[in-house]
Amino acid sequence: MKDPIIVIGLGELGSVFARGFLKTGHPVYPVTRDMDILSTANAYPTPKAVLIAVGEADIHTVLNNCPETWKDKLILLQNELLPRDWQAADISNPTVISVWFEKKKGMDSKVVLPSPIYGPNARLVFDALASLDIPSYLVDSEEELAYELVRKNLYILTTNIAGLEVGGNVEALMNQHTSVMQVVANDVLDIQDWLTGQQNDRERLMQGLIEAINGDLEHGCMGRSAPARLTRALGFADEAGLEVFGLREIASKHLK
Repeated sequence: MKDPIIVIGLGELGSVFARGFLKTGHPVYPVTRDMDILSTANAYPTPKAVLIAVGEADIHTVLNNCPETWKDKLILLQNELLPRDWQAADISNPTVISVWFEKKKGMDSKVVLPSPIYGPNARLVFDALASLDIPSYLVDSEEELAYELVRKNLYILTTNIAGLEVGGNVEALMNQHTSVMQVVANDVLDIQDWLTGQQNDRERLMQGLIEAINGDLEHGCMGRSAPARLTRALGFADEAGLEVFGLREIASKHLK
């Protein structure tokens, strides 16, 4: 029997990965909100991997409470994720996937783009997704992973925050509200530059944003998390001393 995999968080995404791991022959042990992580770690101290599939609002708490015996086995998949998030929890080399498929209750997984994966358990994740016919690929450097994470952040934050202003889907945002998209994207990239401590390649990232939009033109802009995403973005901007006038104007009209 293959080594077990721990899955922390069995929402829609966590359940997809759990099914993939099971199909590739790994026993899966879930950790839900009402279960104690340390007790599970004592029972299963040396799993093959530990997938953290909680939402971005909970990821820092879970990382900070991660048992030492699991820290070198983590797989992370959250939106708004950057290296600083796991480094702050003294985690040095996780496996990270930028998830470009959507899974909602009662529907099959909907793929926008193939999902890039990097880290020691990248092949494990790739095989699990392949067993479900979900496309992914392996990236070969931390630098490329950083680009992919910033690109996903740019897509999520730009479409959600601009959606507060214009509504509609991403095709309309790109073609009918281009100026709003550009203003929001530039502010988002100012924040991403500060969070990553470097000047990111804006031309490449904007091309990556357009590619993602074209991957699912009917995708709605404004999800339920849009106000929380804007609030977090403004918190970072305040900490960094960034003007981000576009984000602040949208917040003045759409945040209570």
